[in-house]
Amino acid sequence: MNLGIAIVIGVVIVALIALGFLMLFFRFFGLWFRALLSGAHVGLGRLIGMWLRHVNPGVIVDSRIMLSKAGIDVSSDMLETHFLARGDVMKVSRALVAANKANIPLPFQRAAAIDLAGRDVLDAVRTSVNPKVIDCPDTTKGKLTIDAVAKDGIQLQVKARVTVRANIERLVGGATEETIIARVGEGIVTTIGSSASYKAVLENPDTISRTVLAKGLDAGTAFEILSIDIADIDVGANVGAKLQADQAEADKRRFQAEAEKRRAAAQAQEQEMLALVQENRAKVVLAEAQIPLAISEAFKNGHLGVLDYYRLKNIQADTDMRSSIGNKK
Repeated sequence: MNLGIAIVIGVVIVALIALGFLMLFFRFFGLWFRALLSGAHVGLGRLIGMWLRHVNPGVIVDSRIMLSKAGIDVSSDMLETHFLARGDVMKVSRALVAANKANIPLPFQRAAAIDLAGRDVLDAVRTSVNPKVIDCPDTTKGKLTIDAVAKDGIQLQVKARVTVRANIERLVGGATEETIIARVGEGIVTTIGSSASYKAVLENPDTISRTVLAKGLDAGTAFEILSIDIADIDVGANVGAKLQADQAEADKRRFQAEAEKRRAAAQAQEQEMLALVQENRAKVVLAEAQIPLAISEAFKNGHLGVLDYYRLKNIQADTDMRSSIGNKK
């Protein structure tokens, strides 16, 4: 009895296992057969293994078929590894096909590294084939022109367009478009700032392009600058005159402050002199107050007689009369 039950259980287990394998076979048979017919064979066991490793077998098979039809030999192991590294397998495969058609050397390892670095490898290949135009400055950042001032003080407002081509070899670790825009803007400002007159820049705006291109601004970037074209150049404000006017106004305020300082010092000195005059007058009044005492002392000591005293009074009266007559005239 127990043996019969064991046999039944064993048969059920074997049937379930066989059913599971059958279901897996029918689930991945379509992918396997499609890969086989396309000449990009991927074993059925490998497809099941991908499913167990949480890899999308459809993506791997489609990518391998695409690469195989383009004559590019990339193993399913490499595609699966890139998928597990959170890379975009389909985009990398399309980039490899596009590079192959354009005769651009692009190994799978480099394409995968570019993709894992966060760069759009397919867009990079397209930019290598079809150069890209970058506006300088970037109008999406709110700045419409690059402003610079010539030596004569006149401001120029410039818009430039930079034609670049992606450099696949420097795409990993190379600077982005923002660096190109910043370097071109710096070159434009330097070129205009070193010009003796704004008229020279207006007459030959291509001098800006030649000077900026000669600096090799694409060094260390993921792009190669093909050309720099001045799209528009306008005359702005007379910055030099404005700065001179501001400096003159500042000098005026400084001189006014110094003059006010001297006036205040003069007023203080005048007040000191008035106080000194009052002090001397007080001394005179004090000295005059000593005269009657001196006369009285002279009377007591017999040094001054009555006749002498009246003669002194007559002289004083005559002096006062003369003074009053002189004041009336």
